[in-house]
Amino acid sequence: MTIRTIIVDDEKLAIQGLQLRLEAFDDIEVIETCANGREAIRKIKTEKPDLVFLDIEMPGFDGFSVVKGVMEIEPPLFVFVTAYQEHAIRAFEANAVNYLMKPVDVDKLADTVERVRVRLAEKRSAEEAVNLMNVLAEVAPDAAEEFAEAETETSDRFEKLINIKDRGQIFRVEVGSIEHIEAAGDYMCIYTGDNSLILRETMKDLERRLDPRKFQRVHRSTIVNLDQVRQVKPHTNGECFLVLDSGAEVKVSRSYRDVVARFVH
Repeated sequence: MTIRTIIVDDEKLAIQGLQLRLEAFDDIEVIETCANGREAIRKIKTEKPDLVFLDIEMPGFDGFSVVKGVMEIEPPLFVFVTAYQEHAIRAFEANAVNYLMKPVDVDKLADTVERVRVRLAEKRSAEEAVNLMNVLAEVAPDAAEEFAEAETETSDRFEKLINIKDRGQIFRVEVGSIEHIEAAGDYMCIYTGDNSLILRETMKDLERRLDPRKFQRVHRSTIVNLDQVRQVKPHTNGECFLVLDSGAEVKVSRSYRDVVARFVH
């Protein structure tokens, strides 16, 4: 799979340096380079690339203006490349795959390219599933119905309610109301928006009961309900914090930072 890529930067040397580093990836094809935001918007609309490496600080239309300028079409994946750390939060809010500091680190670039590959594979798999359903609905409606039922069964096998015995009482907790879960040995602390309960169970066993499309581990001892995340706050050393509906903040360790990519589709 070739990843059709555009590089946008008002510094010619920055474009050349990134092109040189991207030569290490056989599936990255740089189809265009742009020196300003207006040119980038035109090229993105006409070339429809898979990926855009986008400088933020540019005269006239900056990187964020470019993102806004292509929202009328199906936008590509964006990776912001900049010398200014203070733009990190806005980059995540603008649904970037990643945020790279200049000069671009080779290892971080490799990690970013891998994230892009995963995101594109997920996108294409989803499109293929939709196309399959459309074809089945036309030529084999019975098969389409069975396919839909199978999808429902997969979702239904995960817990909707969890019974928790705590302080001499049994609480029936709706799984969707859980914000995050923290482990302490063989005990789990279950946090909802207005309560916290203790469950005697290992994290490994509890994970099997939860839908992985919604509940993801972000630290070796923390699971987060992705539906409850409202903001991503970048931190130092590749870590970041997830701000939940209640206002609580949960740290994402570097080992699990790929989870953040789920918020930048």
